[in-house]
Amino acid sequence: MTPHQHRDDQRPADPALGELRSGLRLGSAPSDDDIAREEARLRDLDARPPLRRFLGYMALGGPGYLQSAMTLGGGTAASALFAGAVFGYRLLWLAPVAMLLGVVMLAAVSWQTLSTGERPYLAMRTHASKGLALAWALGALFASIIWHFPQYSLASASLADLVDLAAGRADEATEPWPLAFPLLVVSVLTSLAYAHSRRALRLYERLLRVTVWLIVLCFASVVVLERARIDFAAVLRGFFSFEIPGTHVARDGSRIEGWELVLSGLSAAVGVNMVFLYPYSLLARGWGRAHRRLAIHDLLFGMLLPYVLATSLMIIATATTLHENAFEVGKSLAPLDAAKALEGIAGRSFARVALDLGFIGMALSSITLHMVCSGFACSELFGWRLGSKRHLLATLLPTPGVFGPLLWKDMGVYLAVPANVICMLFLPAAYIGFTILQAKKRYLGGDRPTGMLARLWLGAMVVISVVLLVLCCTYIARHFPSWWARL
Repeated sequence: MTPHQHRDDQRPADPALGELRSGLRLGSAPSDDDIAREEARLRDLDARPPLRRFLGYMALGGPGYLQSAMTLGGGTAASALFAGAVFGYRLLWLAPVAMLLGVVMLAAVSWQTLSTGERPYLAMRTHASKGLALAWALGALFASIIWHFPQYSLASASLADLVDLAAGRADEATEPWPLAFPLLVVSVLTSLAYAHSRRALRLYERLLRVTVWLIVLCFASVVVLERARIDFAAVLRGFFSFEIPGTHVARDGSRIEGWELVLSGLSAAVGVNMVFLYPYSLLARGWGRAHRRLAIHDLLFGMLLPYVLATSLMIIATATTLHENAFEVGKSLAPLDAAKALEGIAGRSFARVALDLGFIGMALSSITLHMVCSGFACSELFGWRLGSKRHLLATLLPTPGVFGPLLWKDMGVYLAVPANVICMLFLPAAYIGFTILQAKKRYLGGDRPTGMLARLWLGAMVVISVVLLVLCCTYIARHFPSWWARL
């Protein structure tokens, strides 16, 4: 009996659930022997001392890094740049809190997916709500397309800055937009190979691990260079103050609301497209019940830790170099300005290269995963076979984002904040849907968590979903009053 058959045999016999159990693979599925060997290794690790078990889990992780690579993109860069440049160290608490909330929800997603082996979109349609499932999938598709534009803008601007630096030019001379097309070719080839080859899947996940930690090191190098100017007491206060700043008005008349920046940070930490792709990445690895503990570890050390480190280092760098120098943030803060290493350290070649490489790594990883998510979302929405021509075409839906350097250059990074929030409007649907699934015995059966910790877990999911829904409704009421009146 294979591991997959064993899991299915514990579920109620219901022919209608046959399609749900089929899973959705990223590339070729792992063999039953591979899964059995991995589960045996996990049982062996569970009997080892904590350090040995920790190192073993680190070697087996992967989906968590996938989420880190996806979220460490243009949206994260924009939120962190604005948070540090406008409000200094006061919003350092936002990244850890936002990602912890995301871990609570994604831990439930992993528990549900690994306990049942069911495809989450169809599971939500069957056991929760067709409307919630549709909003979740459409939101994932919409977010993957809209956030493609600033990724190319950020990556090409950083690449142009490296060209100027190599040529010894002090001023901006290289046009960024032509450099977006080589990035497009690399991203398309990577995303298509990722969806068809198990070897490519494993190789890409290893590359993502390296990329995520290189991003952290790039921004850490900038902070180390500026350490003499850092107010470490203010940094410590920033992590524990939980302050929501008021309105900032720049010299050009631009208004930046502190609470909107907080909402933007929540959206940048865990996007709706991340929530969509994550459970399918678990299915792709052939993970099941035996991997539930590993999945939590992977979320903590593959997603939460790198994200918190990268965003905190970005905020500290921008707070030190821009906010402390009273830099006025408004329409003048365009992607190219960000890629130029934030003015105060642009003259230092090493720091400038480090930031440029960090931005390029953030953008490229997000570009590829947006394409992968787009293909999966359409496959689930329309029932297309994975690897079919329609699935491949859907993977290419976000590619008009290659024109981002032409469009976003004039719009400026400051529009990333409302764009973040708009993409976030779909997230409550996903959270509410998974909260319903977490409480449904018909769906989870004997795998439904019980006891005091389970009640606290479910209560936290309810609170997170309600708070997020209230924040989104508040944003709509303030900025789109005609829409709100119709609702």
